[in-house]
Formats: sequence, C-alpha cells, structure tokens
Amino acid sequence: MKVNVYYGGRGLLEDPTLFVIDRMIQVLEELRVTVARYNMYEDKSGIATLPNTLKDCDGIILAANVEWFGIGGYMQQFLDMCWLYGDKEKISSLYMMPVVVATAYGEQDAEMTLRKAWDVLGGVSLNGLAAYVDSSDVFEQNSAYLALIEKKTEELYRSINQKVVKLPTSNTAVKNNIIKKTNITLTPQESEQLSKFVADDGYVKTQKKDIEELAAMFKQMLGDEAPIQENIYEDDIVEAFYKNYYPEKDFSACYVLVIPDLGKNLIIHVGNQLECAYGEDCDGDVKLKASSDLVRSIIAGKMTFQKGFMAGEITAKGNFKTLRMLDQIFRFRYKK
Repeated sequence: MKVNVYYGGRGLLEDPTLFVIDRMIQVLEELRVTVARYNMYEDKSGIATLPNTLKDCDGIILAANVEWFGIGGYMQQFLDMCWLYGDKEKISSLYMMPVVVATAYGEQDAEMTLRKAWDVLGGVSLNGLAAYVDSSDVFEQNSAYLALIEKKTEELYRSINQKVVKLPTSNTAVKNNIIKKTNITLTPQESEQLSKFVADDGYVKTQKKDIEELAAMFKQMLGDEAPIQENIYEDDIVEAFYKNYYPEKDFSACYVLVIPDLGKNLIIHVGNQLECAYGEDCDGDVKLKASSDLVRSIIAGKMTFQKGFMAGEITAKGNFKTLRMLDQIFRFRYKK
C-alpha cells in the first residue's frame, strides 16, 4: 500500500499542520505503508505536474492550514491541476483524507472544501481532521489529541485496505450534469505531457508568442488573397472532398462540418473508403463550424483547416489530434 501526502502550506516552522502530518506519516510507516510526501512550497512551478504522482498510490492526504481565509493558493492550484490534467479514472479509485489545522477561523469550512473538491473530481473522500490550535504544543501536550490523530490515520489505512464503499453524493451529479468539461479530449498520457509544458513558463511564453505571430501572418495572408471563385456551389464542395482524398493507413474518423450560412451539415466519414454527404447534425470525433466562404477557400487551395483554426475563423471541439489530420488526408491544391 502507498499513500501520498500533499502539503499546501507555506512550510513555516510554527505551522501546527506539519506536526500532525509528521505524526500521521509515522503511524502509516509503522503499519508498513509506503509514504511519499510532497511539499508544494518547495517547487511552486512543479505543481502542474503533481497530478502525475497520483498514478502509483492507493490513497492520499491533503494537508492545508488556514492562516487567514481558506485553504490557500498552493492547495487550490493543485486541485485545479487535478481537474485539468489528472487521470480521472485513477482518481475515481483514490481515497482522500483532508487534514486542516487552523490558527484562524475556518478549519471546518476548509476541510469541507477539500472533501467537496475531491468528490467533484470523482474520488472517494473520507471524514478528515479539522482543528484550531495556537501552536503544535497543544497536540504534543495532550495525549488524547495524539490518540485522535493516530485513530484517524488508522481509519484511512482500514478504508484503503478494505476498499470501503461510499454512497453516491450530489457532488458527483453536479460534476456529470452541470460542470462543463473542456472541449479538448486528451488521453492520460497527453494530459501528463501537457501538464509538463504548462509547468514550463518559458515554453508557455514562447508558444503564446508563436501563436500570436502565426495568427497575424494568416490574417495577412487572407487579406492578400484574390477573391474566392464564386462558381463553387454546394455540390462542388462534396465533389472536391472526394477528388482530394488521400486515405491514411489504419486511420478512420468521423468529422461533422457545420456550415451555418448554408444551413447544412457536411458529414465526413474517413477510412479505407470516404463517405461524404450533407446530413443531420450528429456527434463525431471532431465537430467544426465554418462559413461557406471559408470552406470554399479551403477547397480552392487558398486556405487550410489548420490555418483557419489558428486564425479563429474555424471553431472546433473533439479530439485535436484527429482535427490536425484533416489537412493530411484532404490535400486541396490552388488552381488558377
């Protein structure tokens, strides 16, 4: 069994939370549990990659202190990263016990915040420790308090070992029915790689600058282009997709191209054979929305799907790796 401890405080010597988690780690190690501890204040830029450490553990302790209000920025940032980049399938099997020790008002609210957050992430939250003390001496000098800390730690151990089942909560329903998920669907491996990029400030700044330069260049190119041929009609759009289709081995997907000003949806099934026709709106691997003028520009070879997306003239949702394949399997060439 392995338990990870994530400490979201500032690491001050007078923080009584440190005493509590040290005691809990001692009890877990006596129970022959492997414990890994992560102090977020030691590597602030690495918080984005911390969700990757959830993959090889059975349970976690989220430890925070309340100095004036709430759980603090480091812990909130970690939970945000779990929502954005964490492996939700793995999180769903993880038991979490919150530990909040306050030197100001609000320890119970903070403990409840951590439990609610973990429930919304899909994990299994347990009743945790919430206390208000002036200093760690309060714990050290009171054997009853120490016994409570040890009992809670043993409760975490038993819950993980026995795979305790909890009744469903409304927080799960909120996650499934109300909270909007991001449009980009990523595999756990892609999420892990993306979280590493996000943690690299230099990389993020470079990417933002590159995107701005590309968008400006594409818009300028659009402005310099000659007018689109007006004799490309609706049937010609379908025909152009058939004529310029270059299938990729072992690749198949469904694209839904919504063309609002035509009031039509172009359904494109790619694989060994191409099926392309107007039809009813449906779910696909990728759903795109573009004006008829932009679609005609693409099939005339004066624009690409990637350029249109980067310039903000195409909106898309779904698997972005599949989206990028469009310009590879449909090679439209400019014709004078």
